[in-house]
Amino acid sequence: MKKLAGLFAAGLATVALTACNEEKAAEPKAAAEAKPQATNQTVHLYTWTEYVPEGLLDEFTKETGIKVEVSSLESNETMYAKLKLQGKDGGYDVIAPSNYFVSKMAKEGMLAELDHAQLPVIKELNPDWLNKPYDQGNKYSLPQLLGAPGIAFNTADYKGDAFTSWGDLWKPEFANKIQLLDDAREVFNIALLKLGKNPNTTDPEEIKAAYEELKKLRPNVLSFTSDNPANSFISGEVSVGQLWNGSVRIAKKENAPVDMVFPQEGPVLWVDTLAIPASAKNKENAHKLINYLLSAKVAEKLTLAIGYPTSNVEALKTLPKEITEDPAIYPSAEVLQKSQWQDDVGDAIELYEKYYQELKAAK
Repeated sequence: MKKLAGLFAAGLATVALTACNEEKAAEPKAAAEAKPQATNQTVHLYTWTEYVPEGLLDEFTKETGIKVEVSSLESNETMYAKLKLQGKDGGYDVIAPSNYFVSKMAKEGMLAELDHAQLPVIKELNPDWLNKPYDQGNKYSLPQLLGAPGIAFNTADYKGDAFTSWGDLWKPEFANKIQLLDDAREVFNIALLKLGKNPNTTDPEEIKAAYEELKKLRPNVLSFTSDNPANSFISGEVSVGQLWNGSVRIAKKENAPVDMVFPQEGPVLWVDTLAIPASAKNKENAHKLINYLLSAKVAEKLTLAIGYPTSNVEALKTLPKEITEDPAIYPSAEVLQKSQWQDDVGDAIELYEKYYQELKAAK
């Protein structure tokens, strides 16, 4: 994921303008000065960088004649802020919000309703991933990839049975050794689960209690990172910490001695989806692109490249067992049963962020 710490406390306009300026600075001058022109032969895709490995879209353009212009999605918060700033003049046709932002954006009228008749790929998608509370009936989104955070460890130093609960990370033996994901919700989730609370709570007292619990964990924390978090495990810089399941796959592809377990409290799951903004200018071809990206052949390529479990059950038939039968990458049915979905917490996100920044600044 790809998910980054939210920046709501800094103001949505600031986030959006900063992101837009960075995006322009990275483009050739002519492209930066030109406004995106939506045409019937161009679809503008706004998604996570790693979700479009080289060559993934070539066949779509070859088959349909439709060009895809890709913009890199830095975080859900930035995406939300940019779409808010653009309003009805927005230039994106397909976006990739995580599930908890689907519910938020749908409530605010920011997403177009999907035409399921134009999305025959739905019949290939895992029914256990469909019709979830964040989008009943998949009115606004379809799931693409599943994320599950767990406790990762260097197999040369530890065994999996050393980690049965999120609370194990608080053990004194891990002083200044643990890496946490640089994401307020991911970090607060583990404290809330340790305390037996709802990880989607909006109760200020429960959020504060989680903060107090995390302050006790702070001496054990060596680093916070969500930017390629597998790298520090691959290099040997850290040997214990939070990782997403896709990151574990990346580490294993590099032959790093890394594995991961899901604690008894279960992970808090997220799913990255594909949706169409209400402001999209090319909804017909947006449906075609979503259908293509979720198809079995493309889903297989994407999971092979980045490791995250795909929603397409047909792709599972051709994916190697080293991925589909690895419980650190594809959580078992037992793990999924005790898991919870991350959901939108509304204005409470500002309180999470406030405490999270204080936590990171603490020693």
